[in-house]
Amino acid sequence: MKYYIIIAIISIVVGFFAFRWYSARPVKETQILSTAQNTAVAYVAGGCFWCVEHDIEHGAGIVDVISGYMGGTGENPTYENYSQLGHREVVKVIYDTEKATFEDVVWQMMKHVDITDGEGSFNDRGEQYAPAIYFSNEAEKTSAEKIIKTVDDSKRFSKKVAVKVIPTVPFYEAEEYHQNYAEKNPLRYGYYRKASGRDAFSETYWTEEELATFGTPNEFKVNVIKEIAMQNTQKEFIKPTEEVLKNILTPLQYKVTQEEGTERAFSNEYWDNEEEGIYVDIVSGEPLFSSTAKYDSGTGWPSFVAPIAKEAVTEKIEKSIFSARTEVRSKIADSHLGHVFPDGPSDRGGMRYCMNSASMKFIPKSELAGTRYEMYLNLFK
Repeated sequence: MKYYIIIAIISIVVGFFAFRWYSARPVKETQILSTAQNTAVAYVAGGCFWCVEHDIEHGAGIVDVISGYMGGTGENPTYENYSQLGHREVVKVIYDTEKATFEDVVWQMMKHVDITDGEGSFNDRGEQYAPAIYFSNEAEKTSAEKIIKTVDDSKRFSKKVAVKVIPTVPFYEAEEYHQNYAEKNPLRYGYYRKASGRDAFSETYWTEEELATFGTPNEFKVNVIKEIAMQNTQKEFIKPTEEVLKNILTPLQYKVTQEEGTERAFSNEYWDNEEEGIYVDIVSGEPLFSSTAKYDSGTGWPSFVAPIAKEAVTEKIEKSIFSARTEVRSKIADSHLGHVFPDGPSDRGGMRYCMNSASMKFIPKSELAGTRYEMYLNLFK
């Protein structure tokens, strides 16, 4: 008899904790769908699903975003084998059809990915990271193709859009630790996102207003610097010889650019400059930053959220006994410009490019026409 009593007690205890676990477990997709009215689903891929999920989940009308795997031949993939099985990292977006559209979701993905790269996404290489839009019906397929054509026709990028439009296939939810990764692991996610170059790329090709607006841009403008133009103009900029540099640079400019010096805060030429224009290397003249990316960081040095183009600068980790920081140098002349820190405006990518005025020359917008910098007038349209 006592055995029956023991078994009964164990059953009650197990049942109690099972109920507690069931009640506390993360809300799954089926539960969300059962509590939200007028919902629809869209599937998009744009590299690391941590980032795509984070870029979409706070949009108007978004009910939930789920990271997962899609497109391969094997069932029930895991993070360890999904690429071998031919799957992509994909997010499943559940949205309220009264507040958002399929087009909104597609545009949001497109604005935060290098959509001209069909072989991966930033530092993540391979088809498992390549951008894609999945359609469940002909209307979605037509919408996706129309958006791609709109971007191509705008000539916003120097290369054609390489996003694949693919029929929807079974979606497999990724492991729990991948869900809401940005919120669970903010430090690691922040470093990953910064190192990927994702935000700097987006801010080069889309306006601040376009990035701040969820979904479809209010007004589609060609207002960015094309990669091919950047590559062509690099041929025009050279670094003078050491002898010439000592003659054309002031002692402070030489110390900053050639000897990694730092000028005094609040006592430099451009820290509080609010005029529209571009900042170029004082040594070579190569374009570095635009006033469209400048903001008042309160540090006393000119600060920017991103360089004028991703190819304009190089970054180098400086390690010391007490800390590590990232130095920023110009691409062609290899001038020391300053440092970049992950404490910039969160709504503009979170980075602060803290530069020395002595390493740069400012060219006002009004003086760009008729010069080798004329193409940069597109930034201010």
